[in-house]
Amino acid sequence: MRRGSLIVVLFISLFVLSACQPGVSGGERPLETAAALERVKTGTQGVEIEIVPNYPPETIYDQNELISLVDVKNVGNDDLDLQDCFIHITGFDKNIIRGGLELPRSCAEGLNILEGKSVYNLDGGFNQIEFRSPNIALPFGIPNYQPRLNFLACYNYHTIASPQVCIDPLLYQVSPQQKACDYRKGVNVGGGQGGPVGISHVGVDMVGNRAIFDITVSNFGSGQVLSPFTNIQACSDANLQRTDFDKVGYSVRLSDSIGNCNPQDNIVRLSNGRGKIVCSFDVPGTSAYETLLLIDLDYGYINSISKSINVIRTPR
Repeated sequence: MRRGSLIVVLFISLFVLSACQPGVSGGERPLETAAALERVKTGTQGVEIEIVPNYPPETIYDQNELISLVDVKNVGNDDLDLQDCFIHITGFDKNIIRGGLELPRSCAEGLNILEGKSVYNLDGGFNQIEFRSPNIALPFGIPNYQPRLNFLACYNYHTIASPQVCIDPLLYQVSPQQKACDYRKGVNVGGGQGGPVGISHVGVDMVGNRAIFDITVSNFGSGQVLSPFTNIQACSDANLQRTDFDKVGYSVRLSDSIGNCNPQDNIVRLSNGRGKIVCSFDVPGTSAYETLLLIDLDYGYINSISKSINVIRTPR
């Protein structure tokens, strides 16, 4: 057999063998899939908005139509339907800029679902929302009007965290060197869990056959946390109350077990961007082992950006 033919046969054989390897599908390598999954389940952002340049323009005549375009990106890992996210514009006098800007618009308008990031779409979903005001009426004798338009993204979001924790039912009966893990180290959870609110640390303590977890909930984002019961469709400055802020709904399970948690109403209050959940679970057994602590967080969130414009009376 010639050298060239031998090389071709070897190449085909290697290709066939690699294609038959278990655990590889769609041409993806396991390491690449693991990296994609890691990117999806981490991160500290949710919905991000940007104003399209020159929409609205910095200067506009009062007889022109005012058009605003907002780019909306869901860069967290929670999918949003039509009722989960709204864009609002505030900061202007509705008697001057009339119609088109004051009504909230769904972030998923025209899409039905604004998808979060996934292994098939690592950048998350995108949409563009248009606001139009066809009627600007400057008061008599006023040459110009200079409002600062405030663009708000109000949305409901969901974060799932699953830190791996150490359980040691008989902590005093075996030396630490002989154990599978050491519960005293706790778990520092860095990088977020695919949303602006997540878990930053889990402390573990053992009291007899009970495991006690001290869970720190943190606001990783630059916006404000809202109660999961806030009406995000009415999420303007005038409609929000003090009691709407800094509340996160939660549930905690240890594998398939449901423990006793505080606060007992399943709402953790944040102060300076942080809050505490304390949960205890019965953990019968005779040796140390690692398992998953499953934490679900439900909350609202609000981001805002702003732009100043100058409305000028049209020369006559």
